[in-house]
Amino acid sequence: MEKNTIRVGLLAYGAIGHEHNLAVQNTVGLELVAVCDTNPQRIDVARQLAPQATAFSDAGEMLDSGLLDLVVISTPPNSHFHWARESLRRGLHVVLEKPMALNTDECDELISLASVKDLMLVVYQNRRFDDDFVTMRDIIRSGEIGDVYHYDSFVGGYSRPCDYWHSNAEVSGGAIFDWGSHFLDQILNIIPDDVAHVSGQNHKRVWNHVTNADHAHVTVTFSSGKQATFVHSDLAAARKPKFYVLGTEGAIVGEWDPAGEPAVADLPAILTVHHVDGTSRIAPLQPREPHEFHRSIVEYLHQGVPMEVNALHSRNVVALMQAAEQSAAQNALPVTPVLRRS
Repeated sequence: MEKNTIRVGLLAYGAIGHEHNLAVQNTVGLELVAVCDTNPQRIDVARQLAPQATAFSDAGEMLDSGLLDLVVISTPPNSHFHWARESLRRGLHVVLEKPMALNTDECDELISLASVKDLMLVVYQNRRFDDDFVTMRDIIRSGEIGDVYHYDSFVGGYSRPCDYWHSNAEVSGGAIFDWGSHFLDQILNIIPDDVAHVSGQNHKRVWNHVTNADHAHVTVTFSSGKQATFVHSDLAAARKPKFYVLGTEGAIVGEWDPAGEPAVADLPAILTVHHVDGTSRIAPLQPREPHEFHRSIVEYLHQGVPMEVNALHSRNVVALMQAAEQSAAQNALPVTPVLRRS
């Protein structure tokens, strides 16, 4: 191990933990030295990529081992705050899975603690780096469709939700928190204006084996008058486009790839740019270099290079989702979220 190598531990090893493992293996300056999971089979899978990693079944023991500089926390959302706080208290840099926490009070406590300890705290907002989103954002920023004033995003279809924690509102935070952690982050990245209010609505109509809403709708109204929506649905017999963006000089429609069944959400959208003269073009996707987020960790910790994502971004996404849930409990009455700029 080189002197400046950042020693990484993975806390919980599911599909996203495996994604982090692959990224660490392919990022100069990072080395996986430990992995913790209560399931020995998951440990075995992790060590196929990192045979030198020390295995733990107890999270506290891994955090206290002295082996780590940084911990990646991939536990269920209702435990993010606890394990991030425990890690920061031990002087460890923290990468959290989304959402950052289930309320802004917990987010603010973590941000404050990281600041006092002079430690990195960042959320893996991986959909910020998706090829379709990055391509669409670049088109918007180029001015090709003018000033964006309306932005719709959608994920889902008509299918029975899984039985895992993702569908348990007490653990996941609810349907708005599950996919909203991705899509609302994208919205704030596209439209940086101040938020006037948020409204949300949850429908529970068919899938009674789980506690998440069957269909969740969030509308973000900005002080500038611009609006954005996010819908996550397991009741959509006909899908809306993934993206539907209107600007003063054009529009962008991101259609779901028809080859994507059943895992349509894992494929990039097909982006069509529409112009006011009636012409249109398919926008070629701009592929990003793999593992960009993880490379930025090394650049930040070694050189102080600002990251594409920071903790305040993710904290404000939680503020939107929290406000949307409060609104949904009042039949979509608007709620003003408390956002922070610094």
